[in-house]
Amino acid sequence: MKTVSYTFRTKVFRQAWELVRETGKSFAVCLAKAWTLYRLKKELSKGVVKFAYEKIDGSLRKAYGTLKYIDYTPKGKESSIKTFSYFDVEANSFRCFRISNLITVY
Repeated sequence: MKTVSYTFRTKVFRQAWELVRETGKSFAVCLAKAWTLYRLKKELSKGVVKFAYEKIDGSLRKAYGTLKYIDYTPKGKESSIKTFSYFDVEANSFRCFRISNLITVY
């Protein structure tokens, strides 16, 4: 099986097209959200970031998350392109949300 290495731009555009398929919004709107997700991931790798997303039940969740200094061994398969995983510092555990549900990064 061939191993494929993707650049960060490729990942951003793949996320944007996934958002288009999922939400039906224009590509420009989905591309802007995909870039926001990319910047969020970069900021999470530097430290704690406050952001908000819509939960499945429709309520708004304001979260403080990070990906820096997390000692974690992945289990099972890797995360889907449809979800975004982070370490919640308030709950002291990993959480994830659907990429289409991101509201804002503070």
